[in-house]
Amino acid sequence: MRPALRPDAVLVQAVIAGALSFAHLHDLASAAGQSGWKAWAYPISVDLLLVAAWRRLRADGPSRLAWCWFLVALVASLGANVATAGFLDLAHPPALLRLGVAGWPALAFLGGTLLAHSPTPARDRVPVPPQPAAPEPDREPNPEPAPAPAANGAPALPAADPDQVPTVPVPAALVAHARKVAADHQARTGSPIDTDTLRARLGVPPHLADAIAVQLT
Repeated sequence: MRPALRPDAVLVQAVIAGALSFAHLHDLASAAGQSGWKAWAYPISVDLLLVAAWRRLRADGPSRLAWCWFLVALVASLGANVATAGFLDLAHPPALLRLGVAGWPALAFLGGTLLAHSPTPARDRVPVPPQPAAPEPDREPNPEPAPAPAANGAPALPAADPDQVPTVPVPAALVAHARKVAADHQARTGSPIDTDTLRARLGVPPHLADAIAVQLT
């Protein structure tokens, strides 16, 4: 009988790497003059900003805002690992290190606020290819009789046939991205996404948003 719990080498490696990075950030903050609970709060702040930027990249796709703050948090984490490896004298830290550690809370607060409340810019959204023009249907003689003239003698206009409305082609990549956006909205709010919200998140015209919503049902 196989055991229910099996060690995962990747998970064990991730836990070890996270613990080491956490300890290095704590040691660096402590050397820069932060003591007590403040020294432990610095690694939590760096890791949370890194996770928030990565979640924004997974949820809304690549964007300059998310990549910028992801790199900021990554540089802070890697810098602590390198600084505590003997490249800096932690007993006498330089003034620039103290300045960076002291300014990190404001920088992390700004990054977290922008990631949580800033929409994805239009230039960073998934590009939508131009829609080809719908071909005109072949004109065939209408076997039906001409419409009866109106009271003033002018012929009445025929009613439009809804079956002849051309469908809007939607790229498969855009539909897949829309499914991720809809699933994220369902997980965060507990209700399915509506067409207006989907159009705002994707940055597409209303007729294209309606066509995507039909494929998501």
